[in-house]
Amino acid sequence: MKIKKSTGILLLFLAIPFISMAQDWHVGAFLGISNYSGDLVEQKVDLKYTRPALGILVRKDFNRYFSLRGAITYGVAAGADSTNAKTDLRQRNLSFRSRMIEFALIGELNFLDIDEKGFTPYVFAGIAGFGFDPQAKDQSGNWVRLRRLGTEGQGLPQYPDRLPYDMFTVSIPFGVGFKAILSDRWTLGFELGLRPTITDYLDDVSKTYVDQNTLLAYRGQASIDMAYRGDEVSGKLTPGTYPVDGTIRGSDKHKDWYGFTGFTITYRLGNGGNPWGRVNATRCPRF
Repeated sequence: MKIKKSTGILLLFLAIPFISMAQDWHVGAFLGISNYSGDLVEQKVDLKYTRPALGILVRKDFNRYFSLRGAITYGVAAGADSTNAKTDLRQRNLSFRSRMIEFALIGELNFLDIDEKGFTPYVFAGIAGFGFDPQAKDQSGNWVRLRRLGTEGQGLPQYPDRLPYDMFTVSIPFGVGFKAILSDRWTLGFELGLRPTITDYLDDVSKTYVDQNTLLAYRGQASIDMAYRGDEVSGKLTPGTYPVDGTIRGSDKHKDWYGFTGFTITYRLGNGGNPWGRVNATRCPRF
C-alpha cells in the first residue's frame, strides 16, 4: 500500500520530537576493577584482592550539568587473613570471595558544559541494590557457600538476635569521575566509586564464635570447619583449637564497603550532534 506524500510529511514532523529526545540518551559499558573493605583486609582497601568488574549502563541528560543513569555492574569482593601483617589475624585464617551483581540509579553532576568544552569532571551519588554470595575454599580446594552454614549461629534458637542475613541488600554509590567527548556519538569516562553498605556479612564475618557443640548439632561438621580455620595453619604458626563461645571473630562496629573503579564508554542515541544547540569544542555548528 502506497503512503501519500502529505501523510509521510506529517509522520516526519511527528517523529522530530522523539528523534530530538533520543539525543539526550546514551547507552554504554563499564570495564574496571572491584575492591572490598571489611574484616578480612588489612587496610581500608587492600589492592592484593583487586578483582575485575564490568557492567552496562543507560544515561539520560536532563540538561548540560545533570544526568541520571541506570547501571548493572558485576564485580567480586575478596579477602584473606593469610596476607595480613598481624599474627593473630593470620592465625584466624579466614578467607572469602563474594560475587556481586549491582543494580544502581545514580545522578551525575557535571562541573562543565561537556558539549562546549569537550570534557568535564563530575561527581556522582545514588542508590543501589546488590546481591552477594560469600564463599570460601575448604581443605580440598572446593568452593563452599557460607550463608547456609550459619557460621556465627545465624538462625539458631540459642542466638535469637542472629538472624540469617539477606543476600540482597542496599548500598550507597558515590564518587568522582572525568569524561571527554571522542566524537559526535562517543564519550569516554573514568571514575572512582565507593559503596558503603548496610550489611556486615559481605565476607560472612561480623561478630563472635558460637558454641561448637551447638553448631555441630544444628549445622553439621562443615559449619564448624568453615567457621574456624585456625587449625589449618602451618609454617611458623601453631594450629589452634575451636574458640569458646563468645570469642571475638570479627567486628560489627562498621559495615562492609565495596567499590568499582574503571572506564565507561557511552554512545549517544538519535542522530548525534549537540542536543542543546550549542557550538562546542569538538563539532561545528549544525544548521
